[in-house]
Amino acid sequence: MKAIVYERYGPPNVLQLRDVAKPLPKDDEILIKVFAATVAAGDWRLRKADPFLARLFNGLWRPRRIKILGFELAGVVESTGSGVTRFKPGDAVYAACGMGFGAYAEYRCLPENGSVTLKPTNMTFEEAAAVPVGAYTALQFLRKGNIQRNRRVLVYGASGSVGTYAVQLAKHFGAEVTGVCSTSNLDLVRSLGADRVIDYTEENFADDGTAYDIIFDTVGKSPFMVCVERLTPNGYYLRAVHVNPLTVFRGLWINLTSGKKVIGGTMRENAEDLRYLKALIESGKLRSIIDRVYPLEQAAEAHRYVEQGHKKGNVVLTVQQGL
Repeated sequence: MKAIVYERYGPPNVLQLRDVAKPLPKDDEILIKVFAATVAAGDWRLRKADPFLARLFNGLWRPRRIKILGFELAGVVESTGSGVTRFKPGDAVYAACGMGFGAYAEYRCLPENGSVTLKPTNMTFEEAAAVPVGAYTALQFLRKGNIQRNRRVLVYGASGSVGTYAVQLAKHFGAEVTGVCSTSNLDLVRSLGADRVIDYTEENFADDGTAYDIIFDTVGKSPFMVCVERLTPNGYYLRAVHVNPLTVFRGLWINLTSGKKVIGGTMRENAEDLRYLKALIESGKLRSIIDRVYPLEQAAEAHRYVEQGHKKGNVVLTVQQGL
């Protein structure tokens, strides 16, 4: 099968299209014919070993554990292991691959009890592949922030992969949503349901003195202490981004010395949340935003674009032609 492989850390051109062995499903696994994957922040960061600590996970001098990137996918079950009962050949599915990555390939084996479920019927494979990472992260962090009706929520980075889902999900839960983004993305964020949109190139969101129950930084660019100050007394500052030790320490101090909470961390992959998101999508309450679509062989170019930090929603790789 064809796959995008990288043998060393570095710029996008380390990604190479290669022929590799097609995987065989274990007894508890399904073999998925991959039609679409995405280029997420975790992909290009692992490719670059950024932060450097990523090398402790994937090999100090060169990639050893993971050589095929791609954290989320959509495709069709081609075959199943002898013990599989939840899926059958021909099922259209979408999934998060977990820390094994591997979606930049024509086939991927995943455990049937992993983060995989039937694809939303009203989405293309490209649209569905763009759901797990961003929507998982938005859903789980909003839950950590005790999202409720009538809460005031500010989404910082509202036009990105996580941000576009965070705006939609916060509105679904009945919140009053303010989105922060650049000038070119104002209309997009409004179309997602934001009650107010702030252009960060023209306005500082903190200047009007509004207090928020939740400030959700999806891109790692919000000013830490300003956000803490703009929280209600029991508000939540959510940071769905890589954080450094200093940020962790500051967050712990805020948590210990006030009623405010600073929450970071990573998402927890599970099929239950994917099924929840599927129901929202099929009821018309959630959609994926796709900026650009590249063929698999142009993965390096897709990485180059995403790494610039200006994408709207998601960037998708077409791995094979869907049904």
